[in-house]
Amino acid sequence: MHLPTTVARKANDSLAHVLAHAIEVAGKPRHRIATESGMHRETLLRVARGERSIGLDEAARVLAACGAPPRATMILALAGHEDLACEWMHGEMGEFLEEFFTSLPIHLHRTLGRRVEDLRPRWASGTSQLVARMLAKHIDDFVGSDIAMSLSR
Repeated sequence: MHLPTTVARKANDSLAHVLAHAIEVAGKPRHRIATESGMHRETLLRVARGERSIGLDEAARVLAACGAPPRATMILALAGHEDLACEWMHGEMGEFLEEFFTSLPIHLHRTLGRRVEDLRPRWASGTSQLVARMLAKHIDDFVGSDIAMSLSR
């Protein structure tokens, strides 16, 4: 599939912004990030400035070298959530999303089987809200039980 130039350019700009942030906060020299990513230092700088297009495989290597979860960070960036990608890339939320995005398709396939064909795109937003509410309740229940256990000692 060939993306229109404006769509591809926006995707590259989003990745460049997120990569620049990852490089900035990585806590290691740029030449080391470049070496670990398998690219020249100048190429890395051009990519981070958005002057050179970058492939997903290259972006994943740069993010990994920076200590950021590659899949989750790229998905957020390409979905238009660059700020969240930058905010979450070095925390547990980034790790959570990395595992979530990796395991969700497998669990959907196992759980839904052939019923996956019955899913409707319009249900996606409501489903994401439901998952978020379930996670919030789970965290509240966990914290509540942890406090109750502490008080009973």
